[in-house]
Amino acid sequence: MAWKSVDLQEQRVRFVVMAAGKSQSFSSLCAAFGISRPTGYLWLGRYKESGIAGIAEQSRKPHGSPRRTAAWLEGRVTQMRQRYPDWGARKLRVLLSREGVELPRSTIHRILLRHDLVRPEDRPIPALQRFERERPNELWQMDFKGPRGWPQPVGPLSVLDDHSRYLIALAANGSTQGEPVRQQLEEAFQRCGVPEAMLMDHGSPWWGHLAPSGYTRLSLWLMRQGIRLHWSRIRHPQTQGKIERFHGSLQRALERRGFPQQPLQAWLDNYRWEHNHVRPHEALGMKTPATVWSPSPRRYDPHPPRWEYPCGAQVRKVDSSGKMKLQGRNWNINQALAGEWVQIVATGERWMVFYCTTLIREIDPAIQCSTIVEHWIPSSR
Repeated sequence: MAWKSVDLQEQRVRFVVMAAGKSQSFSSLCAAFGISRPTGYLWLGRYKESGIAGIAEQSRKPHGSPRRTAAWLEGRVTQMRQRYPDWGARKLRVLLSREGVELPRSTIHRILLRHDLVRPEDRPIPALQRFERERPNELWQMDFKGPRGWPQPVGPLSVLDDHSRYLIALAANGSTQGEPVRQQLEEAFQRCGVPEAMLMDHGSPWWGHLAPSGYTRLSLWLMRQGIRLHWSRIRHPQTQGKIERFHGSLQRALERRGFPQQPLQAWLDNYRWEHNHVRPHEALGMKTPATVWSPSPRRYDPHPPRWEYPCGAQVRKVDSSGKMKLQGRNWNINQALAGEWVQIVATGERWMVFYCTTLIREIDPAIQCSTIVEHWIPSSR
C-alpha cells in the first residue's frame, strides 16, 4: 500500500486507524504503507496530541534564519508599508531604492508577512506538492466557472476527471440550485459510471454555509452513492488546479472565438467534444483525454440500499435531532443525517465518524468536542 502524493492526510488516517486496531505488527504496517517506523511513530504521536489536525502536512520551514534582514531595515520597510498600505512589495522596493536601501522584492514581501501586513486574500498558500490520481475516475473535480463573459448569472458547471482531464460534464445551468446539478450528475453517472471520490469548493449547492455541518442534500446524496467527498481550502482555488486551468482555457476560447452564435448548451457540447477528442494536452504527453480516460466500472443506482458497513463495524443511528449516543452521551453529528447509520472507528482516546465512505466527524471525549472534518486533499499546481 504505497503512499500516494494525492491524499496524504487520508492515507495517514487509514494508518492511524489500523495502528490503533493492532491487527498486525507495527513493523509490517509501516512496511505496507511504505514508511519507516520513526515516521509511523511520528504520525501516531501527532495524532495523539492534536487529533486529525495534527497529521496534516506541515511546513518544513526552518525555525530560525541566521541570514534574516537587520531589524532597522525591517523597521524601515514596515514604516513605508504603513504609509502606503495599498502598495505591494514591488512598489515599496522602488521607494526604498530611492533612499539607498536595496532589498529584493521577495525579501520585502517576507518582511511584510512576518509583521502581518499582508491581507489574508493577498497571501497565497504555496502548494505543498502536485497531485494526480493514478487511474481514471479515482477523483472528479467539480466547480462552476465564473460569470465573466457568460450571458447567465453563473458560468457553466464543469466536472473533470483528475487523472485524464476528461471533461465529464459541461452544462449551462444558469444557477447554483441543487436539483439541476443533481440531474446533470445523474446523467453523467449513467453515461460514465460513478467515481470513487469528488472534489469541490465550499460553495453552493454542495456546501451550505448556513447549515451547522456544511453538508447539503446534494452532498449527502453523493455520499450515499459510495463517493468520498473532499472540499478544497477556503479561498484557495489551487486545490482545484486542473478545473481552474480548464476554466481559463474556456474563457480564452470565449474571448478569441467570439460569443457563441448557437444555443449555449449546443456550443458547450461541441466544446466538450473538442476538449476530449481533439485538443492535445501537454500534461498527457500531447494525447487527448479520450485516449487516456475509460468509463468507471461502478454503476449508478438511483435507489441505493442502506449503506453496508464492514462486518463487525461499530455503527450508531443518528437521532431526529442529528445527535448520536455513545458511551452515555449525545454527540452532535448532522441534522441532515437524522435516521441514518454512521460508523464509529476508535483511535486511541478519540473516535472517527464515517458516513458511508466519507469521514465527517472527529470526537474527542477528553475535551468534550465533536469536530467537522472538511477537506483532505493538498493543493495542486
